[in-house]
Amino acid sequence: MTDLSRRNVLTAGATAAAWGALPVSRARAQAANTIKIGVLNDQSGLYRDLSGPGSTACVRQAVQELGALGFTVEVIQADHQNRPDVGSNIARQWLDRDGVDLIIDVPTSSVALAVAGIVREKNKAYINSTGASSDLTGAQCSPNTVHWTYDTWMLANSTGGAMVRAGGDTWFFITADYAFGHALERDTAGFVRAAGGRVLGQVRTPFPGTTDFSSFLVQAQSSRAKVIGLANAGGDTINCIKQAAEFGITRRGVKLAGLLVFITDVHSLGLQTAQGLVLTESFYWDLNDRTRAFTTRVRPSMPNNAPPTMAQAGCYAGALHYLKTVKDMGVAAAKADGAATIARMKALPTEDDAFGPGTIRVDGRKIHPVTLFEVKKPEESRGAWDYYKVVQTVPADQAFRPLADGGCALVRS
Repeated sequence: MTDLSRRNVLTAGATAAAWGALPVSRARAQAANTIKIGVLNDQSGLYRDLSGPGSTACVRQAVQELGALGFTVEVIQADHQNRPDVGSNIARQWLDRDGVDLIIDVPTSSVALAVAGIVREKNKAYINSTGASSDLTGAQCSPNTVHWTYDTWMLANSTGGAMVRAGGDTWFFITADYAFGHALERDTAGFVRAAGGRVLGQVRTPFPGTTDFSSFLVQAQSSRAKVIGLANAGGDTINCIKQAAEFGITRRGVKLAGLLVFITDVHSLGLQTAQGLVLTESFYWDLNDRTRAFTTRVRPSMPNNAPPTMAQAGCYAGALHYLKTVKDMGVAAAKADGAATIARMKALPTEDDAFGPGTIRVDGRKIHPVTLFEVKKPEESRGAWDYYKVVQTVPADQAFRPLADGGCALVRS
């Protein structure tokens, strides 16, 4: 499960010799001066395109850009198969046996929450970019975790709020039956009701493994809701939108709310099918000069030469800030105390080409602006991957759940 055959050892300044060829004392010294990052995600399933090998490429890009740090950085990856038991086993092996100092990425909220608990137990560092549950900075917040890119509250606030304001006051949810789907449905339903709307029903779809959503879409259509909220992601979202188009649901005036949609999903759907879809992203490759510059640097290393998704960009930015922090506090201190490393990350302002300037709150929530986009019509696109037009930007101080509302114990202490 761990990509040992293609393990990359990225050295700041020079490439280290193989440890097995070194005397024991030198090998130990080398290990003491090495930061090991484990990229844990879906390498083979329905979240592979939005995360997967592209996230690893973005972490390696961060290491390369920082150059001479004075210590070695090793990057490894593994496939958690979207299963909490598999993800937990890998995390324990990495932290107990393999000397991993930082776990990063981790889509699939059930896996993300399980890994957060293990990292806290082992007092290492954890940057989650792709798991969406807002519980990571709420009831299950941890002094060892930073939640970087997006979360279910942010998505509900931006996409869900926009749909309600546009007149979508009755909703039916098609929800992936695990922690992420439940959290996204919960947070979006809260915004719908607060705005005076109604939730007419919901259906839970087995995860993973569901490919035929026809019966669930029929139930949603039968409810006569104005909006069908898709509380799912990746391949599940793609299949729902494709099958809704085949049934002609949107031609009858029903709106689809893709509550978590990635640019790779739009690419798979094609503009003919995805046009008009409203979605929220915290990163888009063509948003500004800095996002375009980052994309140009990393794209040659990305699978199929695709631009990075927001999840993959979050891995780049999170790894960059972590390594800057390690340099600031020293390798020995960072390796010895993950909670202290995360605390130092919170104390330092963030700055990168993917998200610009930002901060990390006491609850671990990374704060930055987010953007509401509409997918272009085919005739509006200027070429490959030119898919979005800006509807509105949500400022950083409004984009995420207020600190006092999350129920994080770190806020009360």
